[in-house]
Amino acid sequence: MRKYTILATTVLMGGMVFAQAPATGSGTDTNSAATATHETSKPAAGKTGSKKMDDTFAKKAAEGGMAEVELGKLAADKATNEDVKAFGKRMVDDHTKAGDQLKGIAEKENIPLPTELNAKDKAQKDRLSKLSGDAFDRAYINHMVMDHKQDVADFQKEANNGQDDAIKNFAQQTLPTLQDHLKQAQDAQTNVRGAKATNSPKKDAAAQ
Repeated sequence: MRKYTILATTVLMGGMVFAQAPATGSGTDTNSAATATHETSKPAAGKTGSKKMDDTFAKKAAEGGMAEVELGKLAADKATNEDVKAFGKRMVDDHTKAGDQLKGIAEKENIPLPTELNAKDKAQKDRLSKLSGDAFDRAYINHMVMDHKQDVADFQKEANNGQDDAIKNFAQQTLPTLQDHLKQAQDAQTNVRGAKATNSPKKDAAAQ
């Protein structure tokens, strides 16, 4: 009788062990599911960074556009070379239009844009304001060539890699105009340099 009692107790305890096993496995599955859910709910890597890139581009484009307009007004008023004067007028027209377009996009995309020139552009405007004649023409158009090379590179990068469709489309649509600006600025630069070379012998002859 004692023998049978021990055997029954052993079987019963074994059954309890087996009965508990599924519960332990179930707990592990629950934790795994919770972990998976948590991982899935995380924001996709790179989204924040891409959005930041688009926002930075938009702000830089707005700053650059405002500077082009302000310096263009100077050139339209102060330039003595007709090519430089014409280029300045085009800067006012084209960048005012592009700036208005960018503002409309930024409002829809909730991107705050600067409303005044940054310190670097203010200093450039002050420097050019103090020049006149050939000195102004050369300084302004040299700056425009350098500035538009950077603009084309920035807009090309956004046109290729932008994540915000509206900002990316703006870059793609504006890029050809900026490329044309660069070509026109380079042509005007060549004209200004040629005019300087032509005038130099006259000044030397007069000095003699």
